[in-house]
Amino acid sequence: MFRSLYTAATGMVAQETKLDTIAHNLANANTTGNKRQQTEFEDLMYQNLRTPGRDAQGGMGPTGVQVGLGSRVVATSRSFSQGSMEQTGNPLDIAIEGNGFLGVSQADGTVAYTRAGALKVDAQGRLVSSAGLALEPPILVPVDATAISIGADGKVSAQQAGQDPVEVGQIQLATFANPGGLEALGHNLFRATGSSGDPLVGSPGSDGRGQI
Repeated sequence: MFRSLYTAATGMVAQETKLDTIAHNLANANTTGNKRQQTEFEDLMYQNLRTPGRDAQGGMGPTGVQVGLGSRVVATSRSFSQGSMEQTGNPLDIAIEGNGFLGVSQADGTVAYTRAGALKVDAQGRLVSSAGLALEPPILVPVDATAISIGADGKVSAQQAGQDPVEVGQIQLATFANPGGLEALGHNLFRATGSSGDPLVGSPGSDGRGQI
């Protein structure tokens, strides 16, 4: 009687985590660059009342008697499949078509990674994320530029009044051996971990990386 209640309780705790994950997915349905999570379960240990393959008389039986003790959440995996794209009319809004993450420099100097491509130019002329984090490697745009364009290969060009466009930098993309091992930091950011592997940084369109 009591064992069954404890077993049921483990299932309720696991289902609560699943509901939390679903609620988080719904809350971020319109968050740019957000990637949906899904909950994965596994069963807990079993109590062997009779070992499979042996009967009560010590002979070989076709089955045993095992009582399972519930379930638990073993992982909340994240889907990094290609999301939908939206035309915004802003020449600095980019999307990554395929694999890859933008690197951004955090306040403490470490690099985080994001799929959100709503870029802006700050007061110093740096290309930054919506949160004001500069792209890594940094790209500087002349403060008096009249037009900025970004190519599918990540090359950024700026045009000043009366002059031809000049390339000012190239956006780099980072890929990971196991993107599911990235640690979510919030604010559309991820951090590399031992499970994800080190970032492999290169030009868009090269070595399996997506295009801008």
